Amino acid sequence: MADKGSGRGRRTFGGIAAAAADLAADHYARRAITSGWKRVTGREPPTDPSNPKVALREALSWAIVVGIGVEATRMLTARYATRHMRRADKDETAK
Repeated sequence: MADKGSGRGRRTFGGIAAAAADLAADHYARRAITSGWKRVTGREPPTDPSNPKVALREALSWAIVVGIGVEATRMLTARYATRHMRRADKDETAK
């Protein structure tokens, strides 16, 4: 077991928590983007953008919207988690 003062266990937990937050953020971002796409276009988003039956404009639009939306959500989630982990570490060392 890791030494109590080493912080190794805390870093491991932080990594697991960050990965879980990343997965959750990805899931909910995709759901929100899909919902927004349906509202704006009135159609389901393309399930296979490489399908020749899907217009190139629609496939590119979907790829851009999903790429920007998911990556922005991941970045914001990572920044939020990092800020809170630092606060927790700061509070822990202040005791």
